[in-house]
Amino acid sequence: MVGPSGALAAAPRHLLNLLLCFLAGGARASPATDALRHASPRAAAGGLCQQLLLPQGYPCTEHTVKTDDGFLLSVQHIPRGKNGVTDNAGPPVFLQHGLFQGGDTWFINSNEQSLGYILADNGFDVWIGNVRGTRWSKGHSTLSVHDKLFWDWSWQDLAEYDLSAMLSYVYTVTQTKILYVGHSQGTIMGLAAFTNPEIVKMIGSAALLCPISYLDHVSASFVLRAVAMHLDQMLITMGIHQLNFRSEMGVQILDSVCDAERLDCDSMLSSITGQNCCFNSSRIDYYLEYEPHPSSTKNLRHLFQMIRKGTFAKYDYGWVGNIGRYGQLHPPPFDLSSIPESLPIWMGYGGLDALADVTDVERTIKQLRSTPELLYIGDYGHIDFIMSVRAKDDVYVDLMRFLRAQQGMHSSY
Repeated sequence: MVGPSGALAAAPRHLLNLLLCFLAGGARASPATDALRHASPRAAAGGLCQQLLLPQGYPCTEHTVKTDDGFLLSVQHIPRGKNGVTDNAGPPVFLQHGLFQGGDTWFINSNEQSLGYILADNGFDVWIGNVRGTRWSKGHSTLSVHDKLFWDWSWQDLAEYDLSAMLSYVYTVTQTKILYVGHSQGTIMGLAAFTNPEIVKMIGSAALLCPISYLDHVSASFVLRAVAMHLDQMLITMGIHQLNFRSEMGVQILDSVCDAERLDCDSMLSSITGQNCCFNSSRIDYYLEYEPHPSSTKNLRHLFQMIRKGTFAKYDYGWVGNIGRYGQLHPPPFDLSSIPESLPIWMGYGGLDALADVTDVERTIKQLRSTPELLYIGDYGHIDFIMSVRAKDDVYVDLMRFLRAQQGMHSSY
């Protein structure tokens, strides 16, 4: 076993320099991280329904779902629209958020611009997922958020435990196949989960916004810098298991990556996701009341493994760890060709997306047995698909047409 001093000795020299700089508080604040420092996050008390939906006049109930490994997840149900008298007869739609986001992301713009509100107002029975570690899902049967083991997970666990548990709950309640909608990490989770016959049998169709299964063509400057400097290894060496960019330490981590001599982070969002054509920057202060949500260092490391190796595979524990967990030297891949050809899939992706790169999306499409319906928008970036002021007309009209077509619903939107 390698102790802390051994881990430091084995680390690359630039990692040691960065680690020493971080510990000494040598990173300079950037304008973008100043916004995080001064933001006033809303407390999670009362839940997502009470904070966002009920004040807008939408019916909303909170549900708690327990995973097989003990996490207590918050799921919201919006059975009808703002002006609805009876519950929507349409099929259940399950919305799964992306990395460093929570279920609030589907409602963070106006009623006329947010997908969650739009679906409820157009006859869909809306359910919202919130993965472990987000401010809405910080419960566990035996662990607290202060325990290292609480943060010992990656997106693989989100697919195999969280998504499985939440979908099973909705399926049991509604007794109807679910229309799945995911964004970013929500698509990684979905694609991985759909390779499991027990999960995919509950899915009627899947709409994937900024679909990700491969990440080796990522071009986001912040992400490439973090990968090159081995940020994941640095955090693990320092014993940081929760990745919370609302904390002072989290902001210091951002400042350490945003070294003005090597990376311009004046626009933090653009440096992480690429340019977004239609993001309403005037609402940033409001967005920062809810986001970013925490994630785990292990999750970040798994994503960085995908970037470095060009694989869509389970978490790599090293040869010894892989043999113990998987019975083989290398982590097994998720086989996209095992997703049933009969599952209807729709994908929306953009030409300016620096995370879900067009080349990687095309690789994903080629490995699927089915031929997905595609919506390509050349000037859209990663965040535009959920926060663009134009997304209602650019994206959601076609997305709802697809969802309705699979269920034989009349399109009135």
